[in-house]
Amino acid sequence: MKRPRPAGGTRRTLLPRSLPRGLRARLVVAFLLVAAVSALTTAALTYREARTAILQRSQDTAIQDLRGQVNSLAPDLAVPPTREDLEEFARQLDRSGRARDWDVDVRYEGVADHVRSWRRPVDVPEELRESVEKRHVTAFQRVADRNGDPWLLIGMPVLQSQEGNRKASPLSVYAQLPLRAEEANVEALVSAAQNGALPVLALAVVPALLAARGVLRPVRGLRQAAGRIAEGKLETRLEVKGSDELADLSRTFNDMAAKLEESVADLRRMEANARRFAADVSHELRTPLAAMSAVTDVLDEDADALDPDTASAVRLISQETGKLARMVEDLMEVSRFDAGAAALHLDEVDVAETIRKTLQARAWQDRVGTELPDGVRARLDPRRLDVVVANLVGNALHHGGEPVRVLLRAPEPGDGRLVIRIVDSGPGIDPEVLPHVFDRFYKADSARARSEGSGLGLAIAMENVRLHGGTIEAANCPEGGAVFTVELPMPEQGAGGGTEPPEASEAAGEPVDAAERTESGADDGGTRLAKAPADGPRGRGPAAPAGKADQT
Repeated sequence: MKRPRPAGGTRRTLLPRSLPRGLRARLVVAFLLVAAVSALTTAALTYREARTAILQRSQDTAIQDLRGQVNSLAPDLAVPPTREDLEEFARQLDRSGRARDWDVDVRYEGVADHVRSWRRPVDVPEELRESVEKRHVTAFQRVADRNGDPWLLIGMPVLQSQEGNRKASPLSVYAQLPLRAEEANVEALVSAAQNGALPVLALAVVPALLAARGVLRPVRGLRQAAGRIAEGKLETRLEVKGSDELADLSRTFNDMAAKLEESVADLRRMEANARRFAADVSHELRTPLAAMSAVTDVLDEDADALDPDTASAVRLISQETGKLARMVEDLMEVSRFDAGAAALHLDEVDVAETIRKTLQARAWQDRVGTELPDGVRARLDPRRLDVVVANLVGNALHHGGEPVRVLLRAPEPGDGRLVIRIVDSGPGIDPEVLPHVFDRFYKADSARARSEGSGLGLAIAMENVRLHGGTIEAANCPEGGAVFTVELPMPEQGAGGGTEPPEASEAAGEPVDAAERTESGADDGGTRLAKAPADGPRGRGPAAPAGKADQT
């Protein structure tokens, strides 16, 4: 049965929790492993060579000593020897080997099986005996007794001279001697290797840390540079040192940062040009539109005196001129936000009363239910609060469903935030378009018919909330319908009558005439689609496509 893959199609590497996960720790561990393997390999090779040298020297010396004793005593041995002669020969060899603590076993064919002075229970292996007695060569073998102690067995044939030639005789000598001293020397080597390896590993930590630091320094610099670029500091560059792979990575990063800075500069320049163009066009259209509005108002008054077709055309022109005038005013309002020229004009207001006046001015009091507790006062910009409430309520009425409710919640102790909710009874917001609800001129369905609004209502509401230092959010109610939540901070009152939010810019503000106050607040055709937090940078929303006339 196959296990399901993690969401997103990515494969996770399952590592034991005991393994180091940091790059520094991995480098140190890898360095220590290399040092440990090197130390162990060196110790093993040294041990093998030293052990071989010690044993080789011991067995070569023992063989030479035994051969010398046999060659000095063998000429005095009677041929053929009696058993007593062999016993005397064995005793003489045994006495001569006391310095080496060896035991001997003398064999002579036809006289006796063997004469031995064996004091240890070690038998001569059959292979060794065959090499000595049949092939007539000197042989040796290292064996262990029942207790596991090491022994060296030496066997050699005794040569005799006949007519000037030396040839093998029926006499053969075997000797055994312990290797405890040599084994002790070998064990001392093992202990020395172990005792030397541990300090080496401990000392290897220092170069491991230094090596890891040297490798990670450019990586750390790369991470910090990437963080600065993520913060918007596109001029960040890395200092390139050396000609290794990390230096190549630094050069590649610098090239990428330079191209990114150039691309962002081009985008910002194009965005600024587009906003400047929209602001200039709106400003240039404002004067002729004012004249056109005056003319269409006059024609509207006299439309009843005209024939039906002409009157219908006059009313259509008047209606479309009004829409165009509202869009121009909204574009000019948005351009003020983009230029950072929008300003707050704070005043002590009764929030509930201000909301009621907004509904009454647009004849919505019969279509909108309210829960507005009295006595909630705050320092706000009353015109901008009117725009926010009007655009949200108008959006709910046109694109949501009645009844629409406006809820006001007074700041709770320790919270200091005023909450206004606009709830409708419509089908709710499509989750796929929630992130775009506050975009300018956004349309969920490109084939949808035009609405009466400019498509900027929710974007303007969001900018006004941001200007107060607040947030705005769109979501779906569990029981159905959509809810827009506005949270505004309550500035602490000081001796001067209050403190404005940090987003307010009094110095850069432009005078706002009565027409702007009326038209911006009356845009009820704004988007009714999705959710977007209001915590981004003020005045930096996406540019509006030229081909979309409204937002829904």
